Amino acid sequence: MDAPAPYPCSPRPAVVLTFPGQGAQHSRMAAGLYGVSKSFTSTMDHAFDAFGPAGRTLREGWLAATPPTAFDDISYAQPLLYAVNCAMGAMLIESGLRPDVLLGHSVGEVAAATLAGVFSFDCGLRYLSEYIGVYRHAPRGGMLAVAASPKEVEAHLVPGVVIGAVNAPRQVLLSAPKEPLADVEAALRDAGITCSRARALQPFHHPVMRDVVTAHAGSLTRPPLHPPHTTLYSAYTGQELADELATDWQFWTGQPAEPVLFGPTLEYLLSSGPHLLIEAGPGQSLTALARRTPAVRRQPSPCCQPARAGRTPISHPCGLP
Repeated sequence: MDAPAPYPCSPRPAVVLTFPGQGAQHSRMAAGLYGVSKSFTSTMDHAFDAFGPAGRTLREGWLAATPPTAFDDISYAQPLLYAVNCAMGAMLIESGLRPDVLLGHSVGEVAAATLAGVFSFDCGLRYLSEYIGVYRHAPRGGMLAVAASPKEVEAHLVPGVVIGAVNAPRQVLLSAPKEPLADVEAALRDAGITCSRARALQPFHHPVMRDVVTAHAGSLTRPPLHPPHTTLYSAYTGQELADELATDWQFWTGQPAEPVLFGPTLEYLLSSGPHLLIEAGPGQSLTALARRTPAVRRQPSPCCQPARAGRTPISHPCGLP
């Protein structure tokens, strides 16, 4: 008697860890894990120790029931998001999850690169510390989340305002110094277009940031960079990050002046096979964006349609001792 034909199996969905950026920060984000998860706690304490005297201020502001008034400033939001993203990613990996692809948004891409082995956690913390010192020279401004397509928004742009991020088919972020951002916000509201201020006090992903880093690049060190050992997608290139770019410090230092293309990158990622998206951050901001992506909405399950798992799984998250 012939053996029964094997039951056809669907391909295993590739696991994608996503990491959010500026705007995802909130009071006591992921603080419930602190003192409960050994991995999460040790990573956060390592970060606070690495920041020296500023680390105590960061820790107090993070754990406070009411966050400090400067919580959305680069000096708080960026180091805390980086540390929390890395701590949550490392915790998941140490619990047995093995991501096939890593994808971050803005400073979340720095966390993704850390977990992919491009630079160590200590190098990332040192870079963030210097990065904060450089971008404190940026003009005051911010970002505006707009529920519209890039084409719809372009008609309302004024000089000094740019599209800083394309997050979903009808979700963009505008970036500008303070005054022109207020002008375009008023124009959009008058036109009946829904918009709201993102939690940022600097005009990230705006060309003005290029002038800032050019003027102060001498204060940035260049720790060693390594090709990623896990597939790393970049929301700046829109595809898998090539080794030559991953190991180019100009690529990393130039990111605050370049637009984030998270939506198009995710759509491209989801175009080549089943994937499971897991947000390794302090909330569900990227998950909400992913649900607006056509490739995700077409799927009957959390498994989406994207990239190949082309590299070795992570074994030593963050390069922590």
